[in-house]
Amino acid sequence: MYSTPARHSPIDELYRSLETDDGEAAVSVILKVRGETCDIDCMYCYEKRKEAPGGARIDAGQVRRLAEIFPGRRLAVELHGGEPLTAGREHIADLLRELAVQPSVVRVSMQTNGVLLDDVWLDLFESVYPGLRIGVSLDGDAKGNAWRVGYDGAPVYPKVAAALRLLAARGWKAGVIAAVTPAVAGRAEEVVDHLAGFEAVNAVSFVPCFDTPVRRPTAVSGRRVPASRRLQQAAVGAEGGPAWAISPSQYAEFVLAATARWIAGGHFTRLKLEPAVSTIRRLRGLGTGFCHFSDLKCDHVFTFYPDGRLGSCDELPWPQAQLTRLDQTAGEPHIVAAQRRLPLLNQGKDLMGRCTGCSYRSACGGGCIATRWRYEKAGDQDAYCDYRMRMIDGIAALLAQPAHPDGAWCRTTRWRPQTPNSMRDIDVFLSRWDRPDADRPPVRLHTSAYGNINTVGEPGVHEADDLDPGHPQWHEAIEAGVRPLVDAVTGPWGCVTYDSCEGHSYDGLGMLPTERRVGVLPRDRAEYARVAAALCRAATAAAPALPASVQVTVGRAELDCESSTRSVPVVDLVLLPAPGHGWAAYFAAVDEATRAVAAALGGERPTGYRCACPVPTPDVSLREGVPA
Repeated sequence: MYSTPARHSPIDELYRSLETDDGEAAVSVILKVRGETCDIDCMYCYEKRKEAPGGARIDAGQVRRLAEIFPGRRLAVELHGGEPLTAGREHIADLLRELAVQPSVVRVSMQTNGVLLDDVWLDLFESVYPGLRIGVSLDGDAKGNAWRVGYDGAPVYPKVAAALRLLAARGWKAGVIAAVTPAVAGRAEEVVDHLAGFEAVNAVSFVPCFDTPVRRPTAVSGRRVPASRRLQQAAVGAEGGPAWAISPSQYAEFVLAATARWIAGGHFTRLKLEPAVSTIRRLRGLGTGFCHFSDLKCDHVFTFYPDGRLGSCDELPWPQAQLTRLDQTAGEPHIVAAQRRLPLLNQGKDLMGRCTGCSYRSACGGGCIATRWRYEKAGDQDAYCDYRMRMIDGIAALLAQPAHPDGAWCRTTRWRPQTPNSMRDIDVFLSRWDRPDADRPPVRLHTSAYGNINTVGEPGVHEADDLDPGHPQWHEAIEAGVRPLVDAVTGPWGCVTYDSCEGHSYDGLGMLPTERRVGVLPRDRAEYARVAAALCRAATAAAPALPASVQVTVGRAELDCESSTRSVPVVDLVLLPAPGHGWAAYFAAVDEATRAVAAALGGERPTGYRCACPVPTPDVSLREGVPA
C-alpha cells in the first residue's frame, strides 16, 4: 500500500480522498449490470440521458477483476441499471455467486424497479445470496408515480406495488427510493403514510429531481417513437425546466413535511427515512454512511459499465466522470492517480471550499458533489446551500419539539451550535432555579472588560457554577449591556437562562469578537416550542426598529450536561452584525438594537406554538402538467 499523508486543509475534513485514508473505509461500487437497458421508461431517468450503448452485461469475470483492484479494502456493491433483472436469472446468479466468494465484499444490494420480481427470483436470491438487500424504486402512491411508465405509456405502479406485497409475503424487507417531483409536492403526509403501509418497506429515501437544466428529451434509437418518449417530449422544454423537475426550496419543504409526518405517525419506530435520519445523526454529532452527509464522497464511489468503463459516481456527468477502463487498471494506486488527474473531480472538490467557513458544516457534511457541480454550472449554487440549511433548521426544530411540528416552518430560528456549550449538572441547575429556598453559596465573581460571572479575568476561562435570579450576586453578575435582554426573559417570561454575553471586541488580544446574546434553557420540550415561537415573533417585531448594522436571529443549539453526558435543546437570542457591516459599526449600534429587542420581548410572552413565519400550504400549480 502507498503511504497515507496527513490531512492538510479544511476541505479534507469534508471530502476524504482515497489516498488520505488508511484503507479501512469501504468504497461503494455501482455495477451497471445492463448499462441503461431497462424494461420500463421513466421519463426522468438520468442513466438513459447518458445515451451510452446498451445491451451488454457485466459478467462474473469482470466482478472478480474489480475485487482484485482494491485488495484489502472493503467493498459495498450495488447491482444497478437500467434494470439489473433484465440480465436474466442465470446471469444474475453467476454474479451473486462471484460476489459471495469475494472476502472483501461486505454488502451486496440490488436496486430494481420491481416489475420482474416474482417467486422464482426470490427463490434464486435465497439460495445463492440470502443476505442480498433489495431496493425498489417507487415514487409514493399511484399519483406520485406519474413519471414512471412502460414504453407503452402505461403506469407501472400496480406491478411494483404487487412486488412489494410479494416481498412481504415471503418475509423480505426492502428499502424504497422515491423521486420527489411535482407529482408528490404538497402531499408529503399521504405519500409517507402510503409507503409505510407496505409491510415489506423498512426504509424510504426521498431523492430530488433537480432536473431544471434538462433541455432536451432522451434520444430515440430507431424510427418508431414509443408512447413514453412522446410523453417525455411534451414535458421537456417548458420554462423552468421539464415538468417533472423540482426546485431545491420545494424539495426542502417536502422533506420537512415528510419528516414531520414520519414522527407524528409513529413511522420512525419501523421505518428509516432519508435524508431525515442522516440529518438527525449529524445534528447529534454522529456519523452516517450517506455520502451527502459524510466525507466519503466521490473519491469513494465507483461506477462500472458492461463495456469496461470505470468511473466515479454515476450521478456525475459521463463521460467526464470516467477514470479509466477495467482492462487498463493496474490497481488502487492507478485509480488514485486517475482521480488526481480528473478535472471533474478536482472541480467538485474545489466546490467544497465554500463549505469550510459555513456554520452548518458539521450538520450538512457538504452535500452531493454532483448536484453542487450542476448548480455551479447554472450559476446558482446558493440555491443548493439554502435548501440544505433550510432542511437542517427544520429538522433541528422537529428533533427538539417533535410534538409541535409548526417550528419546522420557522425561518427566523436557525441551527447555530455553540462549541463548546456545556454545564456541570443541568438537572441540579434547573431544580435550584425554581426553588427559592435552595442553598446559594457565594461564588468567586470577577468582572472585567472580557466578561462577568464565573471568569477569572481571562476570556473564556470559567470556574464557578451558573447563577440564577435567586442568588444575591445575580444582578451584579449580569453584564450591563445584555441585562435588558436577560431581565425580559427571566422576569415577565419566567424563563431559565443558561448563558449571556454583552459582546466583546477583544481589541489587541488576537481573538475573534463575540456578539451580544442570551441563551434560554427550557424546562421541557413544550416550553421549548413556546419560547422558540415567542422569540421568533419578538425578533420579527423588532427587525424594523433595528439600526442598519445589527440583525437579530434566534439560534437552536444543544447544551451538554457534564455529569450525565446527555444533551438538551436550548435556544439563543443573538444580535449579529448585519450583512455588509463590520464589527466596529456593530458595537457602535448594539445598545440601540438591544433597546429595540427588549421592547419587542416586553410585548410578547411564551404562549402558543405559532411563530411569525407562515406555514406553507400545498401548491396545486406544482402538479400542473403531470401526465394523467
